[in-house]
Amino acid sequence: MSESVLLVWDESLLKYDLGGSHPMHPGRLAMTMALAREVGVLSRPGLRIVAPQQASDEILALVHDPAYIDVVRGAPLRQFGNILARYGLGVQDNPVFDLMHDASALVTGGTVDAARAVRRGEAAHAVNLAGGLHHAMPSRAAGFCIYNDPAVAIAWLLADGVKRIAYVDVDAHHGDGVETAFYDDPRVLTISLHESGYTAFPGTGFPEQAGGSGAEGTAINVALPAYTGDAGWLRAFHAVVPPLVRAFEAEILITQLGCDTHRLDPLAQLEMTVDGHRACYAALHELAHDACDGRWVAVGGGGYAVVDVVPRSWTQLLAEMTGAPLDPGAATPESWRKIVRSRMQQRAPELLTDGADPTYQPWDAGEGDPDDPLDRAIAATRRAVFPEHGLDPFDPR
Repeated sequence: MSESVLLVWDESLLKYDLGGSHPMHPGRLAMTMALAREVGVLSRPGLRIVAPQQASDEILALVHDPAYIDVVRGAPLRQFGNILARYGLGVQDNPVFDLMHDASALVTGGTVDAARAVRRGEAAHAVNLAGGLHHAMPSRAAGFCIYNDPAVAIAWLLADGVKRIAYVDVDAHHGDGVETAFYDDPRVLTISLHESGYTAFPGTGFPEQAGGSGAEGTAINVALPAYTGDAGWLRAFHAVVPPLVRAFEAEILITQLGCDTHRLDPLAQLEMTVDGHRACYAALHELAHDACDGRWVAVGGGGYAVVDVVPRSWTQLLAEMTGAPLDPGAATPESWRKIVRSRMQQRAPELLTDGADPTYQPWDAGEGDPDDPLDRAIAATRRAVFPEHGLDPFDPR
């Protein structure tokens, strides 16, 4: 089925560049767009591409402290590292770069543009792959993130009158910044599936972190053990995400789709494949239609295997969003492989697939296998939050 999809994209988004040796290399976006173009996804009839508009200070201030915005704007001119460090800037994760405010505000504006289009019915789905900077806090940069674009977009939607929003974060790292922004707000359901904070940055995101006073059960954390793999990850996803999103009755689904869960990613160890990613995207697409009348805003996020993973994963996301998934066994176009060799000096993957079978065992009644770390993690999350939504944590439905 054809979908109405808005893709927020312009090469100006590549200016969010933390430096040549930084893991968040803008080439991952450039190579994704090149692959999507070469396989024909960008020319599909239901897809419209628009350039982002930079978020104003007023919009940024829906989440971020105005004093912090001023520091970001002036940071490239400052030489006082001790002052910048108070704001998480000028450190290894978040180096200062030219036009940092402009580039960061453009990414954030792109996500607000996507949210606005879905809110106004101009598109069923909208996506900003440059977005997903989910670690930024109101007054501090963190984890490669200067401004928190998904949080700002959610705040904009709330200010525009949306009553209930579901945010699902499948990045390998806890979506701590978005959770923090809405921890006490019962209008926003935040769900984060991530590698446990015992083994991964930022060291947070445990089941007992479940929402503040008056918003109990609206912050959901699934702290997955390392080496979970496709089957375990999908088991956890389906045991937690669909029942909670349906019970919450959100008007809009917002998803952060970091693909650093992949087995080749250098910054996490969840051991998924692009085939598992594809199954995740299909499940979220179905959930958007089932629970939110198709209203779906997607953003990118982590993913640091710049050539081998990110382009294949997010190209398949775009294909899924437009309603016509690609054949996972298809070869990547030789024209794209030439682009990769020329611009990245790397050899590109020859297939869209990793050759994995993303099947999984659905969650049963009870608490699963008490000797399995994965099942213990799933059961802990269900016990912590399901009753707050009128759901029985021991019921598999």
